[in-house]
Amino acid sequence: MDINTVTEFVPAPGAAWRDGDAWLAGGTWLFSQPQPGVRRLLDLRDFGWPPLTETDGGLEIAATCTLARLRAWRPAWHDWPAAALAPSCCDALLGSFKVQHVATVGGNICLSLPAGPMTSFAAALDAVATLLAPDGGTREVPVTDFVTGDGTNALAPGELLRAVFLPAAALRCRAAFRQVSLSPVGRSAVLVIARRSPAATLGPDADPDTDADPGTDTELGPDADLAVGTGETVVTVTAATPRPLRVRFAAPPSPEAAVAALDAAAPAYLDDVHGSAPWRAAMTRRCVAEVAAELAQ
Repeated sequence: MDINTVTEFVPAPGAAWRDGDAWLAGGTWLFSQPQPGVRRLLDLRDFGWPPLTETDGGLEIAATCTLARLRAWRPAWHDWPAAALAPSCCDALLGSFKVQHVATVGGNICLSLPAGPMTSFAAALDAVATLLAPDGGTREVPVTDFVTGDGTNALAPGELLRAVFLPAAALRCRAAFRQVSLSPVGRSAVLVIARRSPAATLGPDADPDTDADPGTDTELGPDADLAVGTGETVVTVTAATPRPLRVRFAAPPSPEAAVAALDAAAPAYLDDVHGSAPWRAAMTRRCVAEVAAELAQ
């Protein structure tokens, strides 16, 4: 794509944000279609952020980390079973070798498309996004709240996604992954990730969140058991809905209970060329039942 409106290309560090600017990481989307409002590109690579930083507390993924780098990552010294989701989610992008080595985690999340697999990966593992404001301030937003709709997010003008942080508690979970497309190389129409903690994270006096809005955790399912030691299960639905939707259970639910809790959340299924709403609903129910059965073993 010939973007002939751009007149400047400068390093992002030290550049004051102004109207007509665009952050440039991989550029796989930025250079794929006309950008009539863009006058200057701010190159994020000059920040030199480490792509992946592993600590006892969890994993920090820089916004400029490429999908290829994340796909090749394996925990250095931690037992994090959910790390196996990274290759699956990177492959769900269905990008070429070139795209995988250029496209970035932050760019995919900031596009905020329903089928964005980096949003799926981050939301399923309780990731928190760190945002940098033009005035130097910072704020943190859970990725489930960062994406607000189909192609929309919580970024203010000039604000920048610095990194997402995945807590160790989520990475220690067992995980199950399902993805459905209309064609073998089509965009994801349904992407469901479930995780089960090795021990219950809710005690007998817990006050579970009962907010059923998309992007947050829904009410505990009918099989919920607050007994310590059972293991919490969280099911995250993306691609089929405009923004991530999660259903949380205090204990591994049966497939029927998991589907019932999904239906109770009344998801707003997308209806477009990548899949009709009734078909997405049917495929989502099937995937939710499958991941529940897999993690209940």
